[in-house]
Amino acid sequence: MAEFDLLLRAQRMVTPDGEGAGCVAVSDGAIAAVEPRTARLTARREVELGGDVVLLPGLVDTHVHVNDPGRADWEGFGTATAAAAAGGVTTIVDMPLNSLPPTVDPAALAVKRAAAAGRCHVDVGFWGGAIPGNGAQLRPLHESGVFGFKCFLLPSGVGEFPPLGPAELEADLAIVASLGSQMIVHAEDPHIIERAPEAAGRAYGTFLRSRPGDAENLAIGLVLDLAARTGARVHILHLSSAGAIGLIRAARAAGVRVTAETCPHYLVFSAEEIPDGATQFKCCPPIREAANRELLWSALADGTIDCVVSDHSPCTPELKRLEEGDFGAAWGGIASLQLGLPAIWSQARQRGFGVDRLARWMAERPAAIAGLDRKGAIEPGRDADFCVVAPAETFTVDPARLKHRNPVTPYAGRELPGVVKATWLRGRPVRTGAPHGRFLTAGGTPAAEVAGGQR
Repeated sequence: MAEFDLLLRAQRMVTPDGEGAGCVAVSDGAIAAVEPRTARLTARREVELGGDVVLLPGLVDTHVHVNDPGRADWEGFGTATAAAAAGGVTTIVDMPLNSLPPTVDPAALAVKRAAAAGRCHVDVGFWGGAIPGNGAQLRPLHESGVFGFKCFLLPSGVGEFPPLGPAELEADLAIVASLGSQMIVHAEDPHIIERAPEAAGRAYGTFLRSRPGDAENLAIGLVLDLAARTGARVHILHLSSAGAIGLIRAARAAGVRVTAETCPHYLVFSAEEIPDGATQFKCCPPIREAANRELLWSALADGTIDCVVSDHSPCTPELKRLEEGDFGAAWGGIASLQLGLPAIWSQARQRGFGVDRLARWMAERPAAIAGLDRKGAIEPGRDADFCVVAPAETFTVDPARLKHRNPVTPYAGRELPGVVKATWLRGRPVRTGAPHGRFLTAGGTPAAEVAGGQR
């Protein structure tokens, strides 16, 4: 009988077949077998998990702004990946903007990888950027291993990452289709937002009216029409407007290759509960009303929305303008990389969903959308990435205990269920010592590029 490196015996674990007891055998960082819990297997190390915890696949967060290099005072690879590991996330895919330079050509990608080398506690992949004038760089970026390309349809908030107009979007979608890649889109219509009320001031209602749902709906409609015309695969980022759900359903039924994500803050908070001046809640697109939130939950439940990812978009406390509480002047972004699992679980369990849904929404589906074939599930052949969570145990969010660089969060003081007890990356526990994350590419994991500094 073969001896494995590690056995995890769990009274509760989630596999693609659902929740049940089982035993996971690990060799060389990969899952070698999944058997009944009492299977007569041997290993150099064996871990028995009690009935108060659930073994989940390591979570996959494909929407993370690390901002490093260039704006590392906002966030950095060391702090972001430590926060990810503390939240049960074993793989992140970094967004191409807010870092300097943005990831819009292979040289910039090399700069970013150099900044991350030796500092990553979890595995890290990268999105490329699509901006005006860089269409000729999309193929070289694709060949360098990015998982796809992100674009904005309105100003991004940073001048070095301008938006695409409709003609440029169509041209880039044709390139993306020829590469067999995908375009991930921040879809809000700039003209509707230009005509909307100004966002200035402390009133959250004024800010919400400055980013109306129709801006999302119209922009998503444009993306879907151009995807149908070009045959490109598209992914709708951070869906906040329930008004676009029907458009996505209809396009998918018509054969358009479209997926969609939403984020914890859209599923947990509602506009009605956000106090005036509470700029820690500002994000774009905005958190909308409670009725809208419930429609998002319904679309997540029926699969129209594929997955839940953080859109971790931190900044310094000064940029949040917390003292004056001006929603127009504050940076728009919510840092939640460490808190996504308990935040979603706090709402999912109230609606009758089990922990198996967490695994689907936060591991399996984001991994599949990004093409991370070795991530996202507990089954043979996948990387031995695990999250051990105590679903009934609660904690109160203390910003001082968060591991991302700037402890600003709208979850401060909120009691959440779902305490992450351990995170395993390729069969090794993630601890505070030397990081052992790797760089991932759409074509595999280059052996020479190791994000944590260890092979």
